[in-house]
Amino acid sequence: MRQTRLLMGMPITVEILDSEATDQQLDGIFDYFGSVDERFSTYKASSEISRINRGELHPEQYSDDMRTVLALCAETKQQTQGYFEIAHEGLLDPSGLVKGWAIQQAADQLRAGGWRNFYVDAGGDIQVAGTKAGQPWRVGIRNPFRRQENVKVLAITDQGVATSGTAVRGQHIYNPYQPDVPLVEVLSLTVIGPNIYEADRFATAAFAMGRAGIQFIETLAEFEGYLIDADARATYTSGFERYVVQE
Repeated sequence: MRQTRLLMGMPITVEILDSEATDQQLDGIFDYFGSVDERFSTYKASSEISRINRGELHPEQYSDDMRTVLALCAETKQQTQGYFEIAHEGLLDPSGLVKGWAIQQAADQLRAGGWRNFYVDAGGDIQVAGTKAGQPWRVGIRNPFRRQENVKVLAITDQGVATSGTAVRGQHIYNPYQPDVPLVEVLSLTVIGPNIYEADRFATAAFAMGRAGIQFIETLAEFEGYLIDADARATYTSGFERYVVQE
């Protein structure tokens, strides 16, 4: 069973291969993504994060999910030497962590429901579980110069794949140490991690580091990365190739 719906400003796809999945059960997963959008969207005036940014809510009034996400953002900032930063021009925007966190939460709900073979894709960031027809799931890395092409196809299972870049959303990530300087050296940076939450947050921080981001991913145990720069050159971590499908 496979469904795609537009939520959080992006297409979200859930595919469950276990035969017992129902439309009603999928509705619960999509409803969850809708609730995340209502809480964390910086584009919705009624969201909790927008109310926080307007000074309408104080820390003791934050929801449990907001407290969790803000704590994870602070932890990620510390782990990335400050390159993951959600405060900009006096406002908080945790979206660089929220998407991966929400995908991971949805995947945990699917596992709790007894499903073992599935994937969740939100705007190109993907969590896979189990296998597809007994084989690892295949995930493509898009060519940032020609989005209809894949530069690599990966074979993964029980892992997350996240890509940060400018090909789709333009300049939306910044270097906190030089916030007014556009990030133009790197066009995309894909990270394979033990889950999508970990892959997504570190992909965001690594992209903010520019060319040095791929070296940062190399230092992380259980992570691999693939960087494409503005000159169409690829740089990748030492263990990346073991995930590449040879065709």
